[in-house]
Amino acid sequence: MLAIAFLALTAVLPRVSGHSGEHGFLSRTMSLIAKLPTAFWHPSMFGFNVTDKTFPYDNRPVTPIKNMNFTEWWFHNHLDYPPNPGDIFELPAGKPATAQIACNKGATDFFASSEGGDIRDPNNMDDPCPHSPTTAYHTNGFDDLEGCALAIAYKNDARAVQPEDFTVFSVNHTCVWTRHTDFQVPARMPPCPEGGCICAFFWIHSPLSGGEENYMNGFRCNVTGSTSNAPVAQSKLPRRCGIDLPNKKLQDVPANCTYGAKQPFYWFNNERNNMFEGTYSPPVYNDLYNFIDGAQEDIFVDSYTHIPDPAPNAALPNLAHVAANVPLPTINITVPQVAPFGADGESYVGKPNMGESHVTANIRLRRRMNRNRMHRRVKRSNMW
Repeated sequence: MLAIAFLALTAVLPRVSGHSGEHGFLSRTMSLIAKLPTAFWHPSMFGFNVTDKTFPYDNRPVTPIKNMNFTEWWFHNHLDYPPNPGDIFELPAGKPATAQIACNKGATDFFASSEGGDIRDPNNMDDPCPHSPTTAYHTNGFDDLEGCALAIAYKNDARAVQPEDFTVFSVNHTCVWTRHTDFQVPARMPPCPEGGCICAFFWIHSPLSGGEENYMNGFRCNVTGSTSNAPVAQSKLPRRCGIDLPNKKLQDVPANCTYGAKQPFYWFNNERNNMFEGTYSPPVYNDLYNFIDGAQEDIFVDSYTHIPDPAPNAALPNLAHVAANVPLPTINITVPQVAPFGADGESYVGKPNMGESHVTANIRLRRRMNRNRMHRRVKRSNMW
């Protein structure tokens, strides 16, 4: 991580130094760049103007949250730093909402209030981490992306929101590859209460690039252009049900998935976790947990006529007519038998002596199969 920070520093220093004449600039800039994960940036967010000096510890929006107590990680401990009245992020029903995701506010259109000013790369204005390698935002390349999500709580008071109140309504499988990231909003999103809703950005990165880290940024939001009043259903825990080669799961199990409204992942903190996966098997926002790419169109109370309890041999849920065009998130596909594990036939998890290249190849194979499966989905109405 220090090597990454040094490379980023040498590239950014000439551009940033003109904006700061304070003593000890080198050490301060190194501190700011030492951690370069990404965050959701918009004036509607809680903590929009938090810097590395606001808290006794580095609690910038881009700082990862892990091994923390609930009050420290929930809303990134930014509830005391709300957005200004009137600053709200719009969610147009049935259309994309474009967010800006970057390693530093200075890499966004909101650079004017950033400590280092404008650091956007004029040769690549969509770079989420200008002048830095992709490992700065925890990916080894485009095939090493695990997705991120937006979730909504239909409450207008952020302090009243609990983890179970959030429902994931949009997922982008190629997040965080570009600064401008589209999140498709379900067409049937109901209107928010007076004063708007509370939303949050969630991301857990690839296990191949970075440690066990969560990211959460809360913000005020409002659904526009609503044409339906069907409320969002009570969200449930997502379940790991897709192809998972590193853990010997060579076939997805659609009946074992969670369908409909699902909670975000709360993982690797001291309190209020809802996910307990191991260090090398983080929960991720893609097919592995039945999060399709785009709008989550089946999150409403009338989306299904019946959803059986998930189990390997359970019946599949019955979509209601109003959601007949919603694609099934998974399809049962037979995968050629491969040997993704060591000679002892056991998983690599917890076995540091296994070659990284072997593990990487298997994980990348799983991702390719998941992406190929996305393109072979069929509408549920055609399956029965």
